[in-house]
Amino acid sequence: MDSHIERVLWTQDQIAARVSSLASQISADLSALSPPPSVAVVGVATGAFLFLADLVRLIRLPVSVDFVRAESYGSGTESSGRPRISSGLKLDVKGKHVILVEDIVDTGSTVACLVEHLKSKGATSVSVCTFLDKPARRKVQFELVGQGKFYAGFECPDYFVVGYGMDFAELYRNLPYVGVLKPEHYK
Repeated sequence: MDSHIERVLWTQDQIAARVSSLASQISADLSALSPPPSVAVVGVATGAFLFLADLVRLIRLPVSVDFVRAESYGSGTESSGRPRISSGLKLDVKGKHVILVEDIVDTGSTVACLVEHLKSKGATSVSVCTFLDKPARRKVQFELVGQGKFYAGFECPDYFVVGYGMDFAELYRNLPYVGVLKPEHYK
């Protein structure tokens, strides 16, 4: 699989350091709230599963965890712009501070859809923590809820990237780094 990667953008060590920093910032921000909120961490399956697992192990507050599945890519490389929630929450998020954990925020369509969904379920506030942010591709601006904040691991250039949970056609998720997939493997 390594031979399918044009270049590595972030190594396993760089990822670990940044995730640790994000968890410290989230822990500090939430600890500063009075009273400390009840926190639910909601991962967007499947791409965020590694990021979420590493992140929650380092958050120094009690948190509940759940996943939601939203689909906008299918097996392609471009977002359809019309996300749909294909698997909802088991957790009741009413009255909770929700941290929505994404692998990548690209056009903003999926995050906007999910933030509204969580708001409709009664979340007191909604923060977004994305591993990668691609602001150059943003088409939809999203509003956080209540005291929600936006946390981003790395700003990602406009390449098609895989690894650390992110895939192309369900492959490459298990790479321990994030790399640019060679075009001949997805075109």
